Amino acid sequence: MKITIVAVGKLKEKYLKQGIQEYLKRLTAYAKVDIVEVADEKAPENLSEAEENEVKRKEGRRILSTISQDTYVVTLEINGKMLTSEQLSAKMDELATYGKSKVAFVIGGSLGISEDVQKRSDLALSFSKMTFPHQLMRMVLLEQVYRGFRILRGEPYHK
Repeated sequence: MKITIVAVGKLKEKYLKQGIQEYLKRLTAYAKVDIVEVADEKAPENLSEAEENEVKRKEGRRILSTISQDTYVVTLEINGKMLTSEQLSAKMDELATYGKSKVAFVIGGSLGISEDVQKRSDLALSFSKMTFPHQLMRMVLLEQVYRGFRILRGEPYHK
């Protein structure tokens, strides 16, 4: 399976970079995992709804330009479907079984993701009703993907 994490913005914090590198290293035994960063759109603090939508639209175009037609797309959205780790693991197994060997997880910018990216999504996934920094979500997502592979293979992993 080839997994791509498409994320808006550059990762800045050293501790997050280290954690992400650790999970990427662990995942090499299970899948090819790449992280693609797309530029975030610079925007002032107080935006109108139209301006927010324009920022998301521009970031969305960048996101969609990295995703091929034969890729199964999972968007991380606060209003997406919540899954347990076991359910995410089963979904990954189902995708592999039915020939969906390319999977892209999309982490939007600070304003979320555009309507166009939502339309392209095959699964809207939520990790919580809480809001998390999008940079932190990279590490959380990689940990859950790693956990999912461990579950699939019946390998021990802390609960």
